Amino acid sequence: MTNIDQLSIDTIRVLAADMVQAANSGHPGAPMGCAPMAHVLFTQFINANPKNSEWFNRDRFVLSNGHACALQYVLLHLLGYKVSMDDLKNFRQLNSVTPGHPEKTHTDGIEVTTGPLGQGIANAVGMAVAERHLAATFNQPEFPIIDNTVFAIVGDGCLQEGVASEASSLAG
Repeated sequence: MTNIDQLSIDTIRVLAADMVQAANSGHPGAPMGCAPMAHVLFTQFINANPKNSEWFNRDRFVLSNGHACALQYVLLHLLGYKVSMDDLKNFRQLNSVTPGHPEKTHTDGIEVTTGPLGQGIANAVGMAVAERHLAATFNQPEFPIIDNTVFAIVGDGCLQEGVASEASSLAG
């Protein structure tokens, strides 16, 4: 790990902890613990464009354990999405673009609303199935039009819900 990687991870952790502390509400543990994995995922794997956050063939990221959303908001801010430092400071405040769980219609870069446990993993599976269907329908040899990937961070609480088992069964 390079010094810049460690600095990036530490920055994610500190910003997430500060957000939760300032709001006097939320969970800092998951964002702090997931910071190294999320840093690698967003810097080395996810293919997306903050300047065109609705680009059709972008990779998708779903945070199924939505209570850890401080992590996602910090990443969106650092990557250049429309999430400002003031937005991070207004975490979990009324009419904020950084509500207590990710909301698709509130925050640039959020792919799906994840509130109830298990909802995110079910949505991620559905998005992956749709991607595979579109790829099978429209891709041609030597011309892959659809080649995006769906990534998800899923918590143990999500996996305890029946909908997660059903979605996982569908996914294979």
